[in-house]
Amino acid sequence: MPPAISVENLSKQYRLGQVGTGTLSHDLNRLWARVRGKPDPYAKVGGINDRESTEGGSQKDYVWALKDVNFTVEPGEIVGIIGKNGAGKSTLLKLLSRVTAPTTGSIELQGRVASLLEVGTGFHPELTGRENIFLNGAILGMTKAEIKARFDDIVDFSGCARYVDTPVKRYSSGMYVRLAFAVAAHLDPEILIVDEVLAVGDAEFQNRCIGKMREVSRDRGRTVLFVSHNMGSIRSLCSRSILMEKGSVAFDGATASVIEGYLNSQTAGVGDKAETALPSCGELSLLELRLECDGKPAGAVISSEQQISVAIRYRLRSPVRGLRVTVTVNSLSGDTVLMSSDYSFWPDNGVRDPGDYVSMCHFPASFFNSHDYRIGIAFDIPRQRELLPLFFIPLKISELSIDQMGYSLTGRPVGLLHPVLRWDVNRVSPE
Repeated sequence: MPPAISVENLSKQYRLGQVGTGTLSHDLNRLWARVRGKPDPYAKVGGINDRESTEGGSQKDYVWALKDVNFTVEPGEIVGIIGKNGAGKSTLLKLLSRVTAPTTGSIELQGRVASLLEVGTGFHPELTGRENIFLNGAILGMTKAEIKARFDDIVDFSGCARYVDTPVKRYSSGMYVRLAFAVAAHLDPEILIVDEVLAVGDAEFQNRCIGKMREVSRDRGRTVLFVSHNMGSIRSLCSRSILMEKGSVAFDGATASVIEGYLNSQTAGVGDKAETALPSCGELSLLELRLECDGKPAGAVISSEQQISVAIRYRLRSPVRGLRVTVTVNSLSGDTVLMSSDYSFWPDNGVRDPGDYVSMCHFPASFFNSHDYRIGIAFDIPRQRELLPLFFIPLKISELSIDQMGYSLTGRPVGLLHPVLRWDVNRVSPE
């Protein structure tokens, strides 16, 4: 049985900057090179898809959003696609959905494709929800009778029965996504492609969508490609995942291994003196991140019995009012375990004048379980603006000592945290 999706040497090139004067000459040069059997004169100077790089100046007029991507997906498989913003995930899905054409390479798809790439994809704003359901079904090649047979299920799943005869331009973004996903999932495409749009829906609807994708794959043999930044959703839904980096496939394999590699890549290179890897902005520079145990620099592996501190040294170049330094503890699955900030520990949340500062967050002894964590650090002014994006350092906790409480019957403690809590145990007289 042939693969549901087969991608070979897939590449997509875009021209940077404004496309104005000179476009015709570029096209003529490219056509003349093709007539003579020569390579594309502009492809040779194209840079890789690194959105943070400004190297190359004006000669980097072209960039490869995707470069030599190869993979196959078997029928009935659910594959997660993860990566940083700008890694090429959405470009890949647009190529698979035939929204745009590749520059080089080939794509082979077995069966009909339904895509949910962004809010409102495939919907006409002037048409009602009912009319858009029939329109999308017709685009997928379904008959009117087939759409009618599934119409009630689509409306029930979306929860938009009251608004189904209202033009969708009056829908909220959440209602848009609800109806669009219900249409895509219930009209029986062989391949379902879902981008990060589910983040618009509420938690209950996200869970229903994940359950539906699992159902159409398991019971109907449909193929699903799922892009998300929620590692918990990827882990629970996908047995296999693909990690995209700078327009190429960096890792293709078991989801747990791919997620671990992705999260580790975000913390790579951060050490006690990693000034060159630390971010900065116009008014603030992050100078040093350091883990300490009982007041001393921490080693690679930390015992849970030690008091752990996160030391954050930074420099302000101008006065900042209401600055908040936040520390989050995240599991390797991407779930946030807890968050704490220094906001209420600076007098009156007032102005911090220019100079060097150290904010330290202290975790008590016997607080963490024996897991690998990521400690996230962020700088912002609450409800106003972000100064620096969330930045991570790794934290690895060793096995707990045998005398610590709370062990399961398997001999290993359960849960993401393992704090020593206060208990009262008293003997009482019988009533």
